[in-house]
Amino acid sequence: MIDNEIPKSWTSTNLGTVCKLRNGFAFKSDRYTKEGIPVIRISDIGDGNVDLEYCVKVEIDNQYLTYKVTRGDILVAMSGATTGKFGIFNSDQLAFQNQRVGRFEILDKSLLDNQFLLFLLYGLKHKILEDAYGGAQPNISSGKIEEMEIPLPPLAEQQRIVAKIEELFSELDKGIETLKTAQQQLKVYRQAVLTHEFGKYDFSNTIGDLFDFIGGGTPSKDCSEYWNGDIPWASVKDIKGDYLNKTQDFITEIALQNSSTNIANINDVILVTRINPGKTIISKIKTSINQDLKVVKPKQLMRPLYVHYLFQVLERVCINRSSGTTVLGITLQNLKEISIPNISIKDQERVVQEIESRLSVCDRIEESIEQGLQQAEALRQSILKKAFEGKLVPQDPNDEPASHLLERIKAERAAAQPMKKTKTKKVKAKHDRNLP
Repeated sequence: MIDNEIPKSWTSTNLGTVCKLRNGFAFKSDRYTKEGIPVIRISDIGDGNVDLEYCVKVEIDNQYLTYKVTRGDILVAMSGATTGKFGIFNSDQLAFQNQRVGRFEILDKSLLDNQFLLFLLYGLKHKILEDAYGGAQPNISSGKIEEMEIPLPPLAEQQRIVAKIEELFSELDKGIETLKTAQQQLKVYRQAVLTHEFGKYDFSNTIGDLFDFIGGGTPSKDCSEYWNGDIPWASVKDIKGDYLNKTQDFITEIALQNSSTNIANINDVILVTRINPGKTIISKIKTSINQDLKVVKPKQLMRPLYVHYLFQVLERVCINRSSGTTVLGITLQNLKEISIPNISIKDQERVVQEIESRLSVCDRIEESIEQGLQQAEALRQSILKKAFEGKLVPQDPNDEPASHLLERIKAERAAAQPMKKTKTKKVKAKHDRNLP
């Protein structure tokens, strides 16, 4: 992380010198209750925050108190698809920390500011992800994170840096909010175009009349020979935009033969039935799929783009027919009962042509918005980079150098350690038996 020379008043050290990363408790699912104390799991950590809305709960127990989370605690996901995601706990409600949720504990608050630590972790995120994604299941240890080298400014400068970052991020967030509002307006326009075109036809058939579906599955994560092969494996996280060109994960031929996953061929339409039910994408690669996806198989000749646009019209209907306490999902039975039009190939082509002519301008605007969002993220990273190089705010010569403070605290800790007693051998007194 430290690529350039840091200011003289700064020092470089390992993260574990100034804070420790504490792991959570391995709560058993059979202890979960409808009412009780929230248990923060990996899925409850957002990008910069912790959400208690969907937390599981347990009854209070003294053995859990060591793992309680308090306001201001910074938590990190240490395994799974969201490894490296950080959030601050901003609640006064009692909550517990689950296993594989890391909690940062600052060892001395005269050395490290909590908000500075959060921004510092964002700067380390790339390194954390790099270390975590070494196998099929992303995972990182507390020791690995504590070993990471960090730049450490004097506390007063940390606080100035935090104030400046928050000021700049606030302006940046306003611009991002404007871009995201425009994105939402484009989504409304897209839906209006689709509704207008499909509204010209009679919805007299059902999805079950015109389509079959092929489901997928997940090869065992515990079997290393199933993963990191040559066969793409798609899950919900890969379903973005109109076309699937690549996947984040790959499996082996052995996995394909020994699991419930199935293949989607080029130009097959893939439907999401869980998490984002009703969303579709056209595959431009031959890929296997997981259990949250289905390959859409028309019973008669249909254009892939027509099928894709048809399901876009039905997305809201699919969501309304879905169920689930924490994750939405639609059953095949509920899906197959949804009404749809049955139109000729010629009319399908006309519908696609009309939709694409109206959405082409929309696509260009959306592309510009996406570029703007990427530039905003690049600017955010640039601000953090300058901050940790000592170039964001001026140094104050009156600040005590961080190295001096660190050495003094180390000395104080050493002095506070109890003295070890020196073991002495007991010497047995010699009897003066040989004396006259």
